[in-house]
Amino acid sequence: MTLRKIYSLASLLLCGMAQPCLAQNTPVSRYDHHEAFSPLFYPSNGNEYRSAGGQPGPKYWQNAADYKITVALDTLQHRISGSVLITYKNNSPDHLPFLWLQMDQNVYREDSRGTATVAATGDRFANRTFTKGFELKSVDVVSNGKSSAAKYLVDDTRMQVRLSDALKPGGNLQLKIDYSYTIPEYGTDRTGRLNTRHGWIYEIAQWYPRMAVYDDVLGWNNIPYLGASEFYLEYGNFDYTITAPANMVVVGSGALVNEAQVLNSTEAARIAKARNSDATVMIRDTTEFHNAAVKGNRTWHFVCKESRDVAWAASGAFIWDAARMNLPGGKTALAQSVYPAESAAPNAWRRSTEFVKGCIEHYSSQWYPYTYPVATNVAGIVGGMEYPGIVFCSAKSTKGGLWGVTSHEFGHNWFPMIVGSNERKYAWMDEGFNTFINGIAAASFNKGEFNTEQSGQRAAASMFGSNAEAIMNTPDVIGLRYNGVAAYFKPAMGLKLLRDQILGHERFDYAFREYIKRWAFKHPTPWDFFRSIENAAGEDLAWFWRGWFFNIWKLDQAVKSVTYVGSDPAKGAIITLQNLEQLPMPVVMTVRTESGRVDTVRLPVEIWQRGATWAYHHPSKEKLVSVIIDPKGDMPDINPSNNSWKAETGKPVPAGTTAATVLKGYVNAIGGSEKLKGVKDLSIEAQGETQGTEVELKSLYKVPGKIWQAVTIPAINGVAYKVAVNGDSARMWQMGREIPLGPSEKIMLKEKNQLFPELSWLETPDNVKVELAPQTETVNDEDVYVLTIATANGSLQKNYYSAKTGLKVRTLLLSGQEGSPASNAVTDYLEYRNVNGVQIPSRFRTTAGGFDTNVKVVKAAINSNLSDDVFTK
Repeated sequence: MTLRKIYSLASLLLCGMAQPCLAQNTPVSRYDHHEAFSPLFYPSNGNEYRSAGGQPGPKYWQNAADYKITVALDTLQHRISGSVLITYKNNSPDHLPFLWLQMDQNVYREDSRGTATVAATGDRFANRTFTKGFELKSVDVVSNGKSSAAKYLVDDTRMQVRLSDALKPGGNLQLKIDYSYTIPEYGTDRTGRLNTRHGWIYEIAQWYPRMAVYDDVLGWNNIPYLGASEFYLEYGNFDYTITAPANMVVVGSGALVNEAQVLNSTEAARIAKARNSDATVMIRDTTEFHNAAVKGNRTWHFVCKESRDVAWAASGAFIWDAARMNLPGGKTALAQSVYPAESAAPNAWRRSTEFVKGCIEHYSSQWYPYTYPVATNVAGIVGGMEYPGIVFCSAKSTKGGLWGVTSHEFGHNWFPMIVGSNERKYAWMDEGFNTFINGIAAASFNKGEFNTEQSGQRAAASMFGSNAEAIMNTPDVIGLRYNGVAAYFKPAMGLKLLRDQILGHERFDYAFREYIKRWAFKHPTPWDFFRSIENAAGEDLAWFWRGWFFNIWKLDQAVKSVTYVGSDPAKGAIITLQNLEQLPMPVVMTVRTESGRVDTVRLPVEIWQRGATWAYHHPSKEKLVSVIIDPKGDMPDINPSNNSWKAETGKPVPAGTTAATVLKGYVNAIGGSEKLKGVKDLSIEAQGETQGTEVELKSLYKVPGKIWQAVTIPAINGVAYKVAVNGDSARMWQMGREIPLGPSEKIMLKEKNQLFPELSWLETPDNVKVELAPQTETVNDEDVYVLTIATANGSLQKNYYSAKTGLKVRTLLLSGQEGSPASNAVTDYLEYRNVNGVQIPSRFRTTAGGFDTNVKVVKAAINSNLSDDVFTK
């Protein structure tokens, strides 16, 4: 699901803020080649259930559950009531004296474990309101045609049914449960209801008691549902009916099998047209969807085969459109979207079906064919959540944000809907794998319309920050601030490294497809994945699994020295490389010679099998100018400063150039000292996108000493980050929670967010130490002067000013207190434009938490008489 990663990314975007980065020079290597390449990795050998080659063994088994569900939606009471008949088949070799079921609606009870485990400061899985959970009317066991009241125990989000006679291997029985529950308005971003101007939108999930999984790994899988971790479910066939008010459109997982009874002739004709159209066809528009004359109820009947779950949505406010999806082998399926009039802008949900079609067609051709007859995108209160054949996405999503959440949620139809991993224990096997395929889809869709290339090198800050935890942890254990990295980004980067740097596209793609094919509609473990990839790709990858998934080993490759054979450049160069941290990786480097020749050298990971140092003989015939490891920034190297060797570093700054002249040059370039002093207030509004999530940024400044900044995420209608400075008062909030700040932190917050700081550094030099580097550097292909600015309060940053224009082109924040705006974060300033005589960047690119955010200023105003009141909120 998408919002978990939003919460991970949303902190501190305004100033280019990031997690603390451990990019410090390491004089002594921490690398141990014996540990990295230890021969013992797999805890057990393959067996008849799960083979050593990573595929299901000859005696692999899994149990099955078929469901027949009949419910009614009460829109006055916001309640679901009805019954579920579960046919459970025991394919295991074991006798089962009891059965376990999942009762996820019970997490919304005030006395649930999920409620009890929310921190006092709150988090995104906290209940906003409470219900009574599942209210059971009766639970019966049907065996051999006989029905009897079940002996059962409900414990939080689980129910045990104790059988009078154990269910034998190969046997089956039925459970019939009559139940009801109140639909929570906000169901921890999994389910809920949204009130629009034309009526409620209901997004219904976890809406019936579901069988827990009994497998050959743990037996019954009974981790309680607390909110953060997701699901682990058996496969089976579903037959379900929804009775709802007749003015409503109901969409659900699987195929609608009674179209003639629930659609009018116009809607039926349009659906038929959509099934043969690559262009989106409108089924129900605003001119016809709100028919007050329709009275009574209508029953919608759906069938979904070979699925692990079903979900549905209903509303009288739905606009409905659809189009054909073209799948491998000449097969087709229907893409459709339902959304309220408020979301129907051309750059918003009017494109939803195009996005559904685009991502599913890509995933189907690239990895494995889509398996359901319909794919439905629902706009509502849920920011992003996936179910078989249907997903819930925020009604507020637009543009690239809507593409990102749509592609992500439908990517889950491959992981974990087709490949049924255990999300309760291994979130990375669905979220991480899905995030990985999302990136490839974004590059493919509409010539990369919404694609944003991410730098592995810059992402190292978030991968290996001070709060880093190993991927191989259950999601309920990993800290919420790191969960988005551990479940989504780091495993996705791991697959990208395998594909781009270790195995290559052909070997990786074949192995990944083979894994999907082998475990389609089955239950793989992490060991099955590791074995399958290794065997299909023909590579021992234990060193990578060990470092990347089980540990938080960091990568730090360095160029130690360059010498020449016999001190003669004509005999070739000896390039000595070091691996200074615990993770080994292949080496990619560019070698440039005096004549301008550039060679790309690729060295395998095996160079690190005998130690932390490797001497490479490069067969050059002349002096080298530079050696650069990872020139494209693909590797998550924590210390790129030691990745390069240069015969010469930059140009000496011209005589007479000082820190003061550089600062004065910048002040003059953006308008001059008098013009800047005439600015009484400044307001800037901007829009950006991070990992497919739209953000809005607003900064307000007023002289003297007033600052207000906020980052808003429209998809959740929430403020991710806010700063309010008013004289001596300085406050900061993250995700609605105020972060306590000490005196020095408050001062640093003011310093890092002040208006025109260069002016104050010139006029009050005693409060800051500014040093000019003796040589220029290059940023974005232009020579720059580099100033290091240190304040008495401990803040440290580097600013880079164009030697040609004087404009500031980059800021690098080098230090910060825990919880303060940021450390080791980069902001590039682009395309300066005139605003009332002052030059202000109209675009900037910032790295927050290791992920790039491209921001465009949409409005800027100077001296607009901002009220003092806005700086107190």
